[in-house]
Amino acid sequence: MTDSAILDAFFEECEDLLVALSDGLEDMREGKADSETVNAVFRSVHSIKGAAGAFSLEDLVSFAHIFETVLDDVRAGKLATDDTLLRVLQRAGDILADLVDAARDGLPADADQVDPVVAELQSFLGAEGLVEEEFVFEALTLAFDNAPTTATYQVQFRPSREFYATGNDPALVIAALQDLGPCTVRTLTGDVPHDFADFQWDEGYLTWQVDVADQQNDLAIREVFQFVDDLCDLRIAEDFGDEAAPLADDPAPDVALSTETAGPPYETAQEPVVERVVQPAVMEDAPAKTDKPAKRPASTLRVDPERVDRLINAVGELIINQSVISQRIDEAGLPNSAELHGDLDDYKLLAREIQEGVMAIRAQPVKPLFQRMLRIAREAADATGKDVNLVTEGDGTEVDKIVVERLADPLTHMIRNAIDHGIEKPHDRVSAGKPATGTLRLTASQRSGSIVIEIIDDGAGLNRKRIKEIAISKGLISADLQLTEQEIDHLLFAPGFSTAAEVTNLSGRGVGMDVVKTAITALGGRITISSITGQGTTFSITLPLTLAVMDGMIINVGGQTMVVPISSILETIRPTKADLSRIGLHSQLLRIRGDYVPIIDLAERLGVRSSSDTMTDRVLLLIQTESVTQCALAVDDIFDQRQVVVKSMQGSYGEIAGISGATILGDGKIALIIDPDAIAAAPTTELKLQIQAQREVAHAAT
Repeated sequence: MTDSAILDAFFEECEDLLVALSDGLEDMREGKADSETVNAVFRSVHSIKGAAGAFSLEDLVSFAHIFETVLDDVRAGKLATDDTLLRVLQRAGDILADLVDAARDGLPADADQVDPVVAELQSFLGAEGLVEEEFVFEALTLAFDNAPTTATYQVQFRPSREFYATGNDPALVIAALQDLGPCTVRTLTGDVPHDFADFQWDEGYLTWQVDVADQQNDLAIREVFQFVDDLCDLRIAEDFGDEAAPLADDPAPDVALSTETAGPPYETAQEPVVERVVQPAVMEDAPAKTDKPAKRPASTLRVDPERVDRLINAVGELIINQSVISQRIDEAGLPNSAELHGDLDDYKLLAREIQEGVMAIRAQPVKPLFQRMLRIAREAADATGKDVNLVTEGDGTEVDKIVVERLADPLTHMIRNAIDHGIEKPHDRVSAGKPATGTLRLTASQRSGSIVIEIIDDGAGLNRKRIKEIAISKGLISADLQLTEQEIDHLLFAPGFSTAAEVTNLSGRGVGMDVVKTAITALGGRITISSITGQGTTFSITLPLTLAVMDGMIINVGGQTMVVPISSILETIRPTKADLSRIGLHSQLLRIRGDYVPIIDLAERLGVRSSSDTMTDRVLLLIQTESVTQCALAVDDIFDQRQVVVKSMQGSYGEIAGISGATILGDGKIALIIDPDAIAAAPTTELKLQIQAQREVAHAAT
């Protein structure tokens, strides 16, 4: 493994450790500051520090050392976990994550961010609380190699020359093992050459044997070696009744070590045994151990994302081939085509099962993303002087890795907006009969084959009167335009729209919810708003489970085959004359269940042919959009409903209005995939006024 690969592995492990750290700190904030939780937090910081030292990441090591020193005092009962301390610990966790990111990017630490937190941590330690860490071997006692031991695990490791060349030190490894429980440390010299001439200056000859008296499983021990396991010969024996097999090929006989000055090691074949017993720090009020065996975590396998992407592409081709075979069978007109189609259906089910399994490999929980939002919420609350409690739910929901990565910026903006604009100041909340502390909920769930993420606040709700006034002043709408509450809410997505009275670090710069909507739409999703005055606002983001494959409806538009995502279609309708109403020269409305929905001629909108006045021989796809409640896309016919592989066109053709991608059909033809939200972009002011007038006439008639 190259140095670069080792460093990459370190940063990957840091991500997992930071997640565990954030979980532990959140549990402590919720009052679960038991010894197990505190120890888990301490181990996360300690593991990051120990591994960072191997790569000479001094800024990271220095900060982590101060951080873990405070945590060590917490687990020793010297510091009480009050609100002040917990707030500082959470800030320290944020800074530690920043330092890991800086180290990954090769950037120095931001002293303006780090130094204040270091000072706060130091204030809990006092003048004598923080000392330079140094591992010191204490006076050693003597023992025989076959002396009985009560250790649960016997660890033997012999460092290689690469171990030392990369700056590692066995003393640091032993110190980390010491944190797990009482340790008996021995050195085995069976591999020391007998002839001085055989010595190599850069070779490590000592084998370290550490008997760890601990009731945990061996995972905690293996975590100590997680960054150096390929730099040393390592053996861990769980059966402490039998000695682990020594690493030397010819073990020396058991001979007591004399207290006199020993001769050169090459003069004897005896194997001296040196023992040191180290007791860990005593925890006050430690819970009694139970007989319940520790749960052994499931093993994981890290895979290069590019390999997964190649496999996903291969599965996509498999699905395309299934469509091709089905098409060829139909064209051939074989007498036993029914049986062949039955076999093909089995093939189709198997291909889908493989596709779902492969997509599950690339899926990852939204938990790390939600944890980042906890920090965003804390910082926004501090900046606005508000008390806000962010509650996360469903953070185990799994989403495509690309979706998780691209959701970070939109969610950050929405969390800040909810705190800055949605949740009131403490005194305003109390005056309104609410708790002084506002609640912001960030939830994720899977519904009907989609992922739904909601940001829910219990604030004042949207001020629709002010939103409309701002839209009029910016020329986004005319003053006499009558809009529904939902249409007013969606004015927030207009480019440059902002309700902030002044520019701050959080808002007011004119880069608003339109950027959020663009990012969500690019992921194949949609965003909706619901708000109740005085009770709060909910933003709902609906996303596909995967960006690679989707269920689509195959349609005919002006003689061309196209695809519409099934997730966007509410229902299909073959209209009668009674269902249609004309507005102006070319526009028509569909009357459905007492309401009027604008009809969009898809062929005319895409430039395939000129507009057709005849709609009774067409099929209307009722679409749920973001800009209006509903609209109807007029198409010539519906061919089929099937699973298609999504291919991006931006790399070759750039962004095409109304088109989200393309796919290859069973006959080998390329079909464009329609973007319903882009096609049904907000109607013009004139058309909206006409729709409103038609609604008023209809209501007056009833």
